[in-house]
Amino acid sequence: MSDSRRYPDGSLLRLTVPRRIVRAVAYFVRRSPARASVLVFVLAALFFSVLLRLPIASATGRAAAWEDAVFTAVSAITVTGLTTIDTATAWSPFGLVVILIAIEIGGLGIVTLALLLSRAVTRQLGLGSKIFAQQTIGSPELGEVRSLLRVVVLTTLTIQGVLMVILTPAFVVEEGWGLGLWYGLFYAVSAFNNAGFVVHVGGLTVFDGNLWILVPVMIGVFVGSFGFPVFLNLISTRWKFSRWTLHTKLTLLTTSILLVAGAIAWTVFEWSNPATIGEMNPAEKIFHGLFASTMMRSGGFAITDTAASTTTTLLASDALMFVGGGSASTAGGIKVTTLAVLFLAIIAEARGTRDITAASRTIPNGLLRVAISVTFLGATLVLVATTLITLVSDASLDRILFEVISAFATCGLSVGLSAELDPAGKYVLSALMLAGRIGPIGLAAALAVRQRNMLFTFPNERPIVG
Repeated sequence: MSDSRRYPDGSLLRLTVPRRIVRAVAYFVRRSPARASVLVFVLAALFFSVLLRLPIASATGRAAAWEDAVFTAVSAITVTGLTTIDTATAWSPFGLVVILIAIEIGGLGIVTLALLLSRAVTRQLGLGSKIFAQQTIGSPELGEVRSLLRVVVLTTLTIQGVLMVILTPAFVVEEGWGLGLWYGLFYAVSAFNNAGFVVHVGGLTVFDGNLWILVPVMIGVFVGSFGFPVFLNLISTRWKFSRWTLHTKLTLLTTSILLVAGAIAWTVFEWSNPATIGEMNPAEKIFHGLFASTMMRSGGFAITDTAASTTTTLLASDALMFVGGGSASTAGGIKVTTLAVLFLAIIAEARGTRDITAASRTIPNGLLRVAISVTFLGATLVLVATTLITLVSDASLDRILFEVISAFATCGLSVGLSAELDPAGKYVLSALMLAGRIGPIGLAAALAVRQRNMLFTFPNERPIVG
């Protein structure tokens, strides 16, 4: 890159340092939007860590410990919801506003932030940025990226606004107008973004039985887990089923199946557990099971003590959290469409058919490779993080695995381990939350130096599998 330009008359113009920086950033963004998005996300986490480290952000007026500030900032920017200190009592009003802003920025997503940065710096979206948006946001055509970004932002703000309107009256009845408006805004943003942050001591357990609060929160989490590609498809087709894309159909179907299956499993496993729902009537038990299953989609809210759940429940929760929600959504995990593609591949193999098909469509074999890669990389991250945590914690393996998967899947459900870890363990979970929010494939794409096009092929040979 040259660090100089010429005036119209041909004389040489030396670029100032700020201009060089702008050109370098523009070049980096245009060359690799995936890596640029990762950089934006990391810088945002560092920025909010510094803000939460300020004495004004602490309820006591003394600066929070670095590990707690970093953990909370990363948890907020990755819309996870795990905490090492009590959000309701540890942070001042300024600190809570910082957390809320971080949640909103994280919810709008790494892709949107990177593309907006690209637009601001380069004055136009490069081809690489447009292709990246097409793959991650669901843009049907390259030229529509800018309009789709507007739809993403407007859709997010509209749904959050509706949730706030529904939640605020219930909080006003409980807390009065001032706090009611604040709680309505905070929980609307936290719910739709699947963040799981709470600003009440004891969390949402204090509202157990209040359906005017719990049901809207459930709906916000459930809708937020669909993903922007689904929203865009539903808006463009005006909800006409025959025009839904295969991605929309797989996302909604798989999400619904997992919601019902998770609710049944959680309710059955906890039915007789006196520490959770054992003493409740059947209707209350069923509602708690449905609420818990919704939150395992990456919501992170809880109205029972997660640490008091049975080992079987924790194991089932691990599986559901690992899957997560829809692609390009505020939820984490390997995504429901990844699970759907793997399941369809198993069905195709069992039937002996050559192609993977669904809804009268053929799924490319290359997509199966991506699904396998996402699952394997996700499992690898969980395995590595679990191993590291076992080195610094004496907690049981089921508790460690639950907390690690919750961090990777940016879920936020906790058995209390995050608060018990030493600084090293907290930093491990912080790094895992960042990796989980970016996504295994996004992380791999960001770290890839270049793509290689092979101009030749090797002879086929089939190793023995199974």
